[in-house]
Amino acid sequence: MLKLTNNPWIIRPAMIGTRLGVDRITLINDFGAIAHAVVRVGPEHMRHLCGPNVPLPEQGVISIVGPGSGLGVAHVLRRNGHAHVIECEGGHIDFAPVDEIEDLILARLRKRYRRVSAERVVSGSGLANIYEGLAAIEGRAVQISDDKAIWTAALSSEDSLALAALDRFCLVLGGVAVNNEKAHGANAVVIAGGLGLRIADLLPRSGFCSRFIAKGRFERMLSAIPVKIITHPQPGLFGAAAAFAEEHGR
Repeated sequence: MLKLTNNPWIIRPAMIGTRLGVDRITLINDFGAIAHAVVRVGPEHMRHLCGPNVPLPEQGVISIVGPGSGLGVAHVLRRNGHAHVIECEGGHIDFAPVDEIEDLILARLRKRYRRVSAERVVSGSGLANIYEGLAAIEGRAVQISDDKAIWTAALSSEDSLALAALDRFCLVLGGVAVNNEKAHGANAVVIAGGLGLRIADLLPRSGFCSRFIAKGRFERMLSAIPVKIITHPQPGLFGAAAAFAEEHGR
């Protein structure tokens, strides 16, 4: 039995085939599916964000990080012409603040949650957590309380505090992306997820790239890491189909 962390669904793998009336199934993590898509989509579905504007490497590790309802993470090992998809739960690493503002946001979130993961900050509801934290720091009243409304206000620049929260969101996403790159030993990074695509135009102009390389002695090395965003309209479905074809043959 599988219970999802961000969804009330309970999945019983042994019953799926019977319930759906199919002979073969492939059960895959959502970001495992995204990882399969990353290595199979054409270059027209990969937009350059920062680092050298080169294709994804044919050898080595690619980290995939994506904010959505939660924070998805996976990685791919490319070796000898084959791509090995490795599913993980990297979104549940601890949130690591980098400056005093993020220290204060973390302190506030600790009063609400037993443990503050990166997902509490870099996800759909994470923007609201940042927004409320910035409001508390500046001594301002929270004007918007709904997650979707905060995203709408931020993306349309209708509310200065929501826009500041989105700027901070991009910074933290850059930090989360590089932390996963370091943990995976990756030589490329791909941003994915529904929210990743929504902020695709903003990311290159935000503090994402500067935070991504802000690792002191590693700055020069990180500047040579290509970072892209996958723009395929349905990467999850595309990747799930690719995973099924790989497991069961074409």
